[in-house]
Amino acid sequence: MELQYWIWIAVGTSFLIYIGIAIRSRALSTSEFYVAGSGVHPIANGMATAADWMSAASFISMAGIISFDGYDGSVYLMGWTGGYVLLALLLAPYLRKFGKFTVPDFIGDRYYSNMARGVAVFCALIVSFTYIAGQMRGVGVVFSRYLEVDITTGVFIGMAIVFFYAVLGGMKGITYTQVAQYCVLIFAFMVPAIFISFITTGNVIPQIGFGSSDEDGVYLLDKLDGLHKELGFHEYTSGNKSMLDVFFITLALMVGTAGLPHVIVRFFTVKKVSDARRSAGWALLFIAILYTTAPAVAVFSRTNLIETVKDQPYTSMPSWFNKWETTGLLTFEDKNQDRLIQYQADPISNELNVDKDIMVLANPEIAQLPNWVIALLAAGALAAALSTAAGLLLVISSSVSHDLLKKIVMPEIKEKGELIAARISATLAVCLAGYFGINPPGFVAATVALAFGLAAASFFPAIFLGIFYKKMNKQGGISGMLVGVILMLFYMLKYKMGWFGGGNKEDWWFGISPEGFGSFAMLVNFLVSIIVCKFFPDPPKHVLDLVKEIRKP
Repeated sequence: MELQYWIWIAVGTSFLIYIGIAIRSRALSTSEFYVAGSGVHPIANGMATAADWMSAASFISMAGIISFDGYDGSVYLMGWTGGYVLLALLLAPYLRKFGKFTVPDFIGDRYYSNMARGVAVFCALIVSFTYIAGQMRGVGVVFSRYLEVDITTGVFIGMAIVFFYAVLGGMKGITYTQVAQYCVLIFAFMVPAIFISFITTGNVIPQIGFGSSDEDGVYLLDKLDGLHKELGFHEYTSGNKSMLDVFFITLALMVGTAGLPHVIVRFFTVKKVSDARRSAGWALLFIAILYTTAPAVAVFSRTNLIETVKDQPYTSMPSWFNKWETTGLLTFEDKNQDRLIQYQADPISNELNVDKDIMVLANPEIAQLPNWVIALLAAGALAAALSTAAGLLLVISSSVSHDLLKKIVMPEIKEKGELIAARISATLAVCLAGYFGINPPGFVAATVALAFGLAAASFFPAIFLGIFYKKMNKQGGISGMLVGVILMLFYMLKYKMGWFGGGNKEDWWFGISPEGFGSFAMLVNFLVSIIVCKFFPDPPKHVLDLVKEIRKP
């Protein structure tokens, strides 16, 4: 059967499953819309959390970055994995015990101020829209190749699917849809990895295979180092970034994870605190399956790509090469008119440009795997992007309808009106997310990394100090959040978007990249919060009692 038919079957079947679950699990109350009625089983919540967490950045981009950057790309692997451990141990059980719907809910009550709540809503919207831009971009990349449409059309199709089950089902529909999406994405990621590992090394376990030798007895990583040197690239297994930048990026990804509102809200969906701990453990196991496989996929895809295109005639390229060319994500410019593909590190003589986001998706095609495997990968990539996009849309809608409308602007609003407002705000969020998906500030993982930096700079210090420092008052918390998020936004816009006359790598503060600057802004947030706190009275007694209560085992 032709590849296109397999793709329609795989993608169409998975979409029908998601829509069917959304209809069956549609939310009928604000509690079901925001936190699925707080009745989700820990294993199901673990799967949903893993799907929510493993976005297009994890599925599509992380292995793509590692495949190009080698050692330098490993910061994403370390930061995102370590961050989830930090979240599970430090924050999740305490926030679940607090028992409200959202992160701004916690901020507003803990810092006894609607202004604190409003700042938290602003931060949640900034973080979520930055993050969702990467997801919608990922959806567009997948659709543009496999449904053979342009990226813009692909984003519109993704918007329609997410709109249906996020707006209709709320957190209840999203949760059980994400359980199905986890099953699809993990199966889709592992099957090609197992195939290629067996073909390349004879070992069916990818994690062992990428550290093994090929049929010539040469270790794959040594072989890849040699290929990189031949082409003038930096050695694959050694770093090019400064140690300080590596540390700051890893830290930003870790603490950003612990401050992501769409991940934190998942721990409000279980019945009790012990279930929050258990679901965190299950989620970590489910996440580890993909994250330990990603470096193997990176090595396999990079090696296969170089061996396929290096000094080969353009006219002899297989069909996958031409199909990715039509998307604009892979381009060949015959600079010396010899019809041979010169793939080199030197940008002057290099004739091939490959978007990092296509490496995972093109990998099974490069390795000439069966069509059903390629179709399965397409369905998995869409599941990864759509599952996280839905969770983010819910954060956006709940921030507007519950935290802004219900808690600040219209406290007398009825539950039915709040539910309608939540669905309207989710609809508007889908439209805005689609715009950012069509016009993102960078490739998927880089865009998402900026969202982590924003979460690190704004939410993490406020939540951490709110739980573990009883004397932290509203003046300190609000000041820290504002300074942290504004500083991160300024740096991101200056060095990632070129605003304020910036953009040069040589001008980075202390040599810290925009992806790592969230750590610096976080430290400033902590410092400002604690200093400002000292000039104002301690929190009122009911807040001190609240902190004492949520910290009880």
